[in-house]
Amino acid sequence: MKLLRVGPAGAERPALVDAEGTLRDLSALVADIDGALLADDTALDRVRAAAASGELPVLDAAGLRIGPPVARIGKVVCIGLNYHDHAAETGATPPSEPVIFFKAADTVVGPHDTVLVPRGSTKTDWEVELAVVIGRTARYEESAEAALGCVAGYAVAHDVSEREFQIERGGTWDKGKNCETFNPLGPWLVTADEVPDPQALGLKLWVNGEIKQDGTTAEQIFSVAEVVRYVSQFMTLYPGDVINTGTPAGVAMGQPEPKPYLRAGDVVELEIEGLGRQRQELKPA
Repeated sequence: MKLLRVGPAGAERPALVDAEGTLRDLSALVADIDGALLADDTALDRVRAAAASGELPVLDAAGLRIGPPVARIGKVVCIGLNYHDHAAETGATPPSEPVIFFKAADTVVGPHDTVLVPRGSTKTDWEVELAVVIGRTARYEESAEAALGCVAGYAVAHDVSEREFQIERGGTWDKGKNCETFNPLGPWLVTADEVPDPQALGLKLWVNGEIKQDGTTAEQIFSVAEVVRYVSQFMTLYPGDVINTGTPAGVAMGQPEPKPYLRAGDVVELEIEGLGRQRQELKPA
């Protein structure tokens, strides 16, 4: 299923895109798309049955804002340097274990919402990423297969970063990763049953119509299953948590000088095969 949330920020309603591409209203069936729903197999089965019946109310998509596909995200766990080609372009040694950092849940915005260039920024950068949405509590998972069974579905994430704040201002990466609007997510949460192999997805990103990233999740150093298993050794993952699993080569930081960092007025578009497309215009904070 392709689940999404539509409407004004803070007042989104649950919806889905059916097999014919029609937007359908779920608000009479479920309260929202969140961890509680994703952990409830019975509720999800009702949604699937309603979708198959074709009787869900149709929503007019014209002019309708798409919000983040998951409400009340508990935490956003991010994996750094998880593609061989991205590690190479930044001059980093491929890590022997996944590199973990965090984004605050309040960085998450809709897939077409405005991205704000922080005040004082000179190195705002782009990163298309496969996001994993957790559907079952993952705690000390013993195998990659068991970990994969905790995944509710997948979405497109834009891990926007400010490289000066991240790398040159001392301390951890957090200052460059947690600026306002720095994690557009969506348009859909595509349930795991519709993504048979998360290691065979193409990822692309364009800036002002010029392609910058064109990669595949096959290039990941640590697979989705291994990432979930690994993270669950250090923290409990709950339904509704999100993991951003890293970005392929092609970020501004990896380009020759002068590096083409983002500026207000730029337009970024990104997509992942089968998971939909995002578009953001950048504006000053």
